Amino acid sequence: MSVRRLAEVQPASFAFSAEDEAWAKAEIAKYPPGRQASAIIPLLWRAQARNDYWLSKPAIEKVADMLGMPHIRALEIATFYSMFNLAPVGKYFVQLCGTTPCALRGAADIIKVCEDKIGPQRKVRADGVFSWAEVECLGACCNAPMAQINDDYYEDLTAENFARLLDDLAAGRPVKKGSQSGRICSEPEPGKGPTLTDAALYDGSVVGAWKHRFDESRAAAAAAEKAAAEKKAAEDAAKAAASATETKT
Repeated sequence: MSVRRLAEVQPASFAFSAEDEAWAKAEIAKYPPGRQASAIIPLLWRAQARNDYWLSKPAIEKVADMLGMPHIRALEIATFYSMFNLAPVGKYFVQLCGTTPCALRGAADIIKVCEDKIGPQRKVRADGVFSWAEVECLGACCNAPMAQINDDYYEDLTAENFARLLDDLAAGRPVKKGSQSGRICSEPEPGKGPTLTDAALYDGSVVGAWKHRFDESRAAAAAAEKAAAEKKAAEDAAKAAASATETKT
């Protein structure tokens, strides 16, 4: 992980609203005495949401004071987790997944759109509307490629529909969250028809063939072991009988 540092330019102060203060007290109360510091993740997350999606030094210190913990401990948490933005981001902060499933489905084309329309990663566009960053898996692999913009997921992206999405956000036009291709959740793509119609996909004849071979090898080994034991028992019995005959004579 690269070194994460606080922004050079910092605001003079940070304050929660009365509503947020009440929420924070309720959150802290969930933990037993002496364990209030366990609430730091949700409190930092709330502070980020109330500070245009980034954490300032005063915000981090405010959370630390509320939890009765040293400022450095709160700073350690904030600088460790990449979910916390340590510098200002655009009005719309685009987190673009670039890991394997999205990469295989065209994430490189989406990255190109970001570069063309927004500019370099983690640099706020001149008008303050957008900034973006490539991130690790966001857990929507079935609908790859995808991006998270502020708190919402946008899935089944193409260069064309993603460019249109950014234009609509910038213009203040309503946008559709979730799949941009029209499918519901992770249902089959329109026109692709039903799935799992090939019985070999679920009857074990292909996918489970290794298990059949494993079971067969175990059964063969058990049978061989049983035969060897029976043979030895027979040999031992024959020796015992021969010994008994010699003793009598």
